[in-house]
Amino acid sequence: MKHVTYLLAGATLFFAACGDGTGNNENAENADTMVVMKSTPINMTVVKGSPEFFGAEISMGDVSTKPDGENVKVTFNFNVKNYALKKQTEDAASKMCNNSEQGQHIHFIIDNEPYAALYEPTHSVSLPKNSEHYLLAFLSRSYHESLKNKEAAMMYHFKIDEKGNVMKMDDPGTPMVFYSRPKGEYIGEANTNNLLFDFYPWNTELGKNGNKVMARIQAENVDTTMEITDWQPYFLHNMPIGKPKITLTLVDKDGNKVTGPMTEVTREFTLAHDEPLPH
Repeated sequence: MKHVTYLLAGATLFFAACGDGTGNNENAENADTMVVMKSTPINMTVVKGSPEFFGAEISMGDVSTKPDGENVKVTFNFNVKNYALKKQTEDAASKMCNNSEQGQHIHFIIDNEPYAALYEPTHSVSLPKNSEHYLLAFLSRSYHESLKNKEAAMMYHFKIDEKGNVMKMDDPGTPMVFYSRPKGEYIGEANTNNLLFDFYPWNTELGKNGNKVMARIQAENVDTTMEITDWQPYFLHNMPIGKPKITLTLVDKDGNKVTGPMTEVTREFTLAHDEPLPH
């Protein structure tokens, strides 16, 4: 099958043959060229001009535990320097995208599950005994765009032993990719027009001749894969209303999936013109 390729600032979009919007995909399966969708194709642009916070830092402070039924409640305390949590990022109004009224925060991602937004530098989670975990925490602007300077992110690799104690493990050395945005529910034109797409690679740099992130977007009448070679934030436009999902896969220069933990993740989110939300 032939593909149509669009080059967009470090990301290549491949639009596979889709249906005609009626649910009839018979022609698409037999066609030698792309079937034109009735809806506007998804477009991606680079997010530009965000304020930089080069001196911002985050590190791990105290980690404590207490019994929580069959699990263990683990409380993480972070040290944050040169960055004001709960403050609105200065260009938030002009970004024209989803923004937190509570301001700047920490993205707390454990095992590539949906992040928790922390407006105070502490967070507790309940985890099972005899389990291993990868915690990525990074500083975020109020509109959820990550700070990408090295000191603004940290990894904490640990396990919970059979007695419920936290045991810090060696820092992972293999390449990883963590999903950040889109996430959750977006309601209304102001929140769905410019959809922030942001992720966090770890132990690797992206490049045309190196590792890349493949981002597959699946939605109604859409199945699109983006090859991303530049780590920067993007806006997704013309995303179909409903429940799209994005799968991130870290691949090597030859397109093979990188081996190791945290190299692939899928996230579903909800887009709606208004309430009630689609089921």
